[in-house]
Amino acid sequence: MSNEVCVVGSVALDSVETPGGRADDQLGGSCSYFSLAAAFFAPVNMVGVVGRDFPDEKRDFLASRGINMDGLDTVDGDTFRWSGRYHENMNVRDTLDLQLNVFESFNPRLSEACRKSDFVFLANIIPSVQAGVLEQFDSPLIVGADTMDIYIDDAREDLEALLKNVDLLSINDSEAVQLAGEANVVRAARRILDMGPDTLLVKRGEYGALQFSADDIFAVPAFPLETVVDPTGAGDCFAGGLFGSLAEAGEVNRRSLRRAVVYGSVVASFAVEGFGVEGLRQVEREDVERRFREFMALTDFHTE
Repeated sequence: MSNEVCVVGSVALDSVETPGGRADDQLGGSCSYFSLAAAFFAPVNMVGVVGRDFPDEKRDFLASRGINMDGLDTVDGDTFRWSGRYHENMNVRDTLDLQLNVFESFNPRLSEACRKSDFVFLANIIPSVQAGVLEQFDSPLIVGADTMDIYIDDAREDLEALLKNVDLLSINDSEAVQLAGEANVVRAARRILDMGPDTLLVKRGEYGALQFSADDIFAVPAFPLETVVDPTGAGDCFAGGLFGSLAEAGEVNRRSLRRAVVYGSVVASFAVEGFGVEGLRQVEREDVERRFREFMALTDFHTE
């Protein structure tokens, strides 16, 4: 049986407008996307908070994927809501509305089952909260984390302290440059690795991903798609697929990490084919494996 994954982050209701249309009150949040992606490979414990308005249908969908939601607290108030609009170039988006609601006072206390998880991911929340959560785990095999531009600027001291205890950091290319103070992503990666993580994953949207460690660089393209409906949550799905694959492998080494990066890219490619998590709703493990094989064939440069 696979090792369990525990993810701590946001669960939200998103309203998204893209050049292809609009969808309101979609299941969103870093914890939701990550959990659904990781659940293709391993048992997942999700830790988050929602309000009394959180729809039963969305809770049922998460449960249908075998995700343990004992750590999803329901409290008085409204669920975290985000509204955004993507430009024609869907690497660019505008936040139209942000209501933290019950997420503003999120202070998770882990169950006994979660504390024993070997694979831990601290999704995009305040670094001091991430650190408080991390202290509650027993002795995880690997700790991953995500962050964002506002925390790099406004909570840098807490973030740098956290990174000393993180094995794997997953951020996008602009965040890597911002965190390192380097214009070149490769130089930025070297500086970030010196801050503590053994592995840095740089998400590059439609251009794929880069994985850095002290003695290794691995680059993968994004899976080529004719239509991208909604890129929201693609980075969280990438991290979820990667962590789920590592948990299934039960070890972290050069081979398992590279394989996990490809799986992360594959799962993210399904996510962007629908609004919110709809791109993942009908996907099964066999679909992931089929696209994984297609991905490998696309990137095989060996000749007969």
